[in-house]
Amino acid sequence: MFQYEYGAVNLWLGKLGLPQVQWLSDPTAAFSAAILTNIWLGFPFMMVIALGGLQSIPQELYEVASIDGAGAWSRFRHITLPLLKPVLVPATILGTIWTFNNLNVIWLVTNGGKPANQSHILVTYVYNEAFTLYRYGYAAAFSLVIFLILLGFVIFYMRLSRGTESVYG
Repeated sequence: MFQYEYGAVNLWLGKLGLPQVQWLSDPTAAFSAAILTNIWLGFPFMMVIALGGLQSIPQELYEVASIDGAGAWSRFRHITLPLLKPVLVPATILGTIWTFNNLNVIWLVTNGGKPANQSHILVTYVYNEAFTLYRYGYAAAFSLVIFLILLGFVIFYMRLSRGTESVYG
C-alpha cells in the first residue's frame, strides 16, 4: 500500500492532486505509514465495541428526552456519551496498550525500523536488544519500564475519565 509508484496510498494521493510520498525512504513518512496502518487495523475493533455499546442503550431514553424537548446535541451529551463510557473507557485502554506493544506493524511496514533505524518504538527496541544483540537482561529490564509506563497511563486515564464511577451516580 505504501510502495512509491504503485501503492494504493500514493495512487489515492495522485487522484486527489497531491504529490506522491516516499513512504518507506523517509523516517518521518515511514513512521507515519506505520501509524496509518495501526489506525487501519484498530478501527474495526473500536467500531464493533462502539456499535455494541450503542445497541445496548434503551431507545426509551431517547424518546423520553425528545418528549421533554431535548435536542439532538443534548440527547447525545446526556444519554449517549454517559452510557457509552463504560464501554469506551476499557476499549480505549486496551487499544492504547495494544498499540503501544504492537511490534508487528512497525516491523513489517518499516522492515525492522528502517530507514536508518529511525522508526523504532520502545517494543521494537526491546525486541532488537533481545533477539538481535542477545541482551536479554537489558531487554527484560526495559520491558518492566514499558509495563510501568503503561500502568501509569492506565491509572492516570482511569482517574481522568472516572472510568470506575457509576453512570447513574
